[in-house]
Amino acid sequence: MKLIALFTLLLSSACLAKPVVIAVSDSGFIVDNKVHIDAPTDVVWTALINDIDKWWPKSHSWWGEEGKFTLQAKAGGCFCETAGSRSAQHMQVVFVDPQKVLRMTGGLGPLQGMGVFGSLDWVFESVPGGTQITLTYRVQGFTPDGFSKLAPVVAEVQGLQLQGLANYLRSD
Repeated sequence: MKLIALFTLLLSSACLAKPVVIAVSDSGFIVDNKVHIDAPTDVVWTALINDIDKWWPKSHSWWGEEGKFTLQAKAGGCFCETAGSRSAQHMQVVFVDPQKVLRMTGGLGPLQGMGVFGSLDWVFESVPGGTQITLTYRVQGFTPDGFSKLAPVVAEVQGLQLQGLANYLRSD
């Protein structure tokens, strides 16, 4: 039943983000998503950093609607979630070039518990009519089942997250 709900969510989001598996091997994978947002880069950047709790899909949270997301845009900063006394570091910020690149490392969602490691880049480009964001996640590690089935799922989920930001800015 959960799989059907996820599939329905994927279809209903009319994904403007274009998920692509760039590469996959026994030791990792690279996924890429791009989206055009009809807003200036400074507005998109501010929404990514300051409003992440308003647009990050709560279905991709450790504690659902109870979870509150924060993102500290500085080296060593935390992309964290809290719910009362519970807390999780989803990723750590390792590189910030405001309105150009935000890089975080770690394992999102179940990848964290699998012990795999990834580097997630948010790259911003001013283009006619708005901003293009390229979201690239490079994951490495080991899983007994390999990454061939996991990589496309991660690409779709990354697309949902990127689409969440685009939808949030569209509604403003």
